Amino acid sequence: MSIIHITLPDGSRREYPQGVTGLAIAQSISEGLMRNVLAAEVNGEIWDATRPIATDAQIKLLTWNDTGGKSTFWHSSAHLLAEALEVLYPGVKFGIGPAIENGFYYDVELPNGQVLSQDDFPAIEQKMLELARLKSEYNRQEVSKAEAIAYFTQKGDEYKLELLEGLQDGDITFYQQGNFTDLCKGPHIPNTGFIKAVKLMNVAGAYWRGDVTRKQLTRIYGITFQKDKDLKDYLTLLEEAKKRDHRKLGKELELFTFSENVGMGLPLWLPKGTLLRERLENFLRKAQLKAGYSPVVTPHIGSKRLYEISGHWEKYGQDSFQPIQTPEEGELFLLKPMNCPHHCEIYKSKPRSYKDLPLRLAEFGTVYRYEQSGELHGLTRVRGFTQDDSHIFCRTDQVKDEFGKVIDLVLYVFQSLGFEDYTAQVSIRDKSDLTKYLGDPADWDKAEQGIEEVAREKGLNIVIEEGEAAFYGPKLDFMVKDALGRKWQLGTVQVDYQLPKRFELEYIGADNQRHCPVMIHRAPFGSLERFIAVLTEHCAGNFPLWLAPEQIAVLPISEKYHDYAKQIFREMEMEDIRGFIDERDEKIQRKIRDAEVKKVPYMVILGDKEQTEGKVAIRKHGEGDLGSMALAEFIHLFKQQIKTVADFV
Repeated sequence: MSIIHITLPDGSRREYPQGVTGLAIAQSISEGLMRNVLAAEVNGEIWDATRPIATDAQIKLLTWNDTGGKSTFWHSSAHLLAEALEVLYPGVKFGIGPAIENGFYYDVELPNGQVLSQDDFPAIEQKMLELARLKSEYNRQEVSKAEAIAYFTQKGDEYKLELLEGLQDGDITFYQQGNFTDLCKGPHIPNTGFIKAVKLMNVAGAYWRGDVTRKQLTRIYGITFQKDKDLKDYLTLLEEAKKRDHRKLGKELELFTFSENVGMGLPLWLPKGTLLRERLENFLRKAQLKAGYSPVVTPHIGSKRLYEISGHWEKYGQDSFQPIQTPEEGELFLLKPMNCPHHCEIYKSKPRSYKDLPLRLAEFGTVYRYEQSGELHGLTRVRGFTQDDSHIFCRTDQVKDEFGKVIDLVLYVFQSLGFEDYTAQVSIRDKSDLTKYLGDPADWDKAEQGIEEVAREKGLNIVIEEGEAAFYGPKLDFMVKDALGRKWQLGTVQVDYQLPKRFELEYIGADNQRHCPVMIHRAPFGSLERFIAVLTEHCAGNFPLWLAPEQIAVLPISEKYHDYAKQIFREMEMEDIRGFIDERDEKIQRKIRDAEVKKVPYMVILGDKEQTEGKVAIRKHGEGDLGSMALAEFIHLFKQQIKTVADFV
């Protein structure tokens, strides 16, 4: 039997017989590893751990601690759900059943118009666990297109038959576990016995292939784990997430609202939310000015021609707000979906020399994109949002340095706001379909390599994600983990060789010749709406002191101390301390409780003792009484805390 060489992640090489599996490799290392292997990454592609390896390969064995391991586990769980449904609902038809970020779903059509509700979940969960205990192997089988068509024709499953239309012989595989067989490219875990804990989370409607003109299927969401404890921990985390939900806190803290009369996905910022938002803007404006950015302002609309030049109309036009027809014949405008075309026109407003570069234009620009109504979600998915957008026009020899400076700015933002756990995702082209992208492949190669190089030099923890690039260029996306361990995509940096060419941008070089600049897109927040949503949930509404819309609540014990309260409040206002006086005719315990609910960082309580001694009694949110002190002492304490948190205020 032939021998193949397997290279492990630590660089070590081992010899194995041709046809060895990832599971067998794991066993040769340790029995413990073998029991935990869910899949194997073979030359960058995730395979079944039981699939034979025929040639020399680089192997990474995937467990629950790897994203690929979890994804394989949850995709296999979707097949287990389908098997249970086929037992409980004979004649059920299946659409697709992928793994998602947390768990999986399967789109199904139940027989005879049956409707599924959460009341049906316990029986389905019980059947899934019953089937899981059989430890049925997930068996991969390559089949011809004719065989696949015959199988699903006999089953009467038109959804699988439609999926087969785009496949050819050699591309089609079935997976079978127990009595269930599915059209699937895999990969899957070795057997169902790995699945020990099951929870179905939700049921919803989903149009087949996302097309509102097609039949609506039943989408069942679920999550599974290898241990009951992990499921209990996850459900506890979900309960905490509900308490931190920015939509709930946004209402309680009076930050923002939505109105059907205004329109879905168009947030209205209330006074407190506006203060929070403006504070963030001012923070970044100050940092940008120090970094050499020039502020600009552009309109909320642009001619359709502008977006035809940029390529946005071709790539996104059908999914955007449709053109606005003016009284002028043939004159069409679009609500601005992107700021970059406007900034290109600002660059073109006068001749540029190599000495003028880099030119850094920055704008808090509001853009509009027509998200589907079912995808809207609080502030994280809206139709109108403001980007902390900037476009840097530079020479080729300046790209690396400018890109590095942007990374520094993004990290400064994260550090200032308490985001300490993040991954830098290098988003590159989908090599299997280059038609989705504009421009010269050589420029793409140069940009992709440059981004990865700078990210590594900055010591970032990076992952490469193929197919996630923008249509005009690769990018570096910052994936931030919040206090609950959830991942969010926030800051982004993109290198673009295409738009400057499409807009015919140029500068006169040192050689007195015309050259095309390179464009860097960057947004440390991403969008203010999404950033504030994530920040709200991350800190559970307890915003950093410098950012809190209301930093202090002055609480006089009775009307007798209102004048003293106004005097104290005026002195604090002069020190740029924001807040309010609670002059309601309520007991002090009620005032304190209400201030706690509003998450006001400090309460200044005033009674007879404080007025007589010219002092203030201080209570800190979530901590309790700090004692009585002179106002000057409290102001000093307050200022020191702000300086500790953020030296820019």
